[in-house]
Amino acid sequence: MKHKTIALCLITGLCVNSMNSNAQETSTSHAFEKGDNVLSVGLGLGGTFGSYVYSSQTPGISLQFEHGNWDVGGPGVISLGGYVGIKSYTYEGRGYNYTWRYKWNYTVIGLRSAYHYNGITDKKVDLYGGVMLSYNILNFKYTSSDPTYDYLYNNVSYSSGVGFTLYVGGRYFFTERVAGFVELGYGISYVTLGAAFKL
Repeated sequence: MKHKTIALCLITGLCVNSMNSNAQETSTSHAFEKGDNVLSVGLGLGGTFGSYVYSSQTPGISLQFEHGNWDVGGPGVISLGGYVGIKSYTYEGRGYNYTWRYKWNYTVIGLRSAYHYNGITDKKVDLYGGVMLSYNILNFKYTSSDPTYDYLYNNVSYSSGVGFTLYVGGRYFFTERVAGFVELGYGISYVTLGAAFKL
């Protein structure tokens, strides 16, 4: 009788534990939901801004913020957010006993929107794709040991302008609030790697 009582207690305990686990799994949130706020810091490689000849470029450094605004069918969530990034290109040369250096510095300010797909079973994974409309502020600087050309090139106008970026990406949450992410896109960077923080 004693053994039956112990076995019954164990079975009851396992059933209760199983029900609790199922309830927890049912209530477990998706990696990104309506109302969530995420701040991300990224380092981008490559990009489409350098349509001129250059000898070196810096990584695109970015700071992003997004808020989950709308639940939509699919299932998923649409987010809105902001973006600030910097990137620069440099071209250096030498000839006729003179040296010269061109430098293009970009500051990118953008508005982003993404669709986050919530139909996967792994609640630590956030898959998304979106668009960004930005204003790309260009600052050009030319320096040379030839004073004549230094004067001429610094009077050349390189205009700022509106940009459009498409991207897809994914986050993996190592903890409830900290994730790593990777994005592939057409714009300031082809590939962006970084860390994301749920606020």
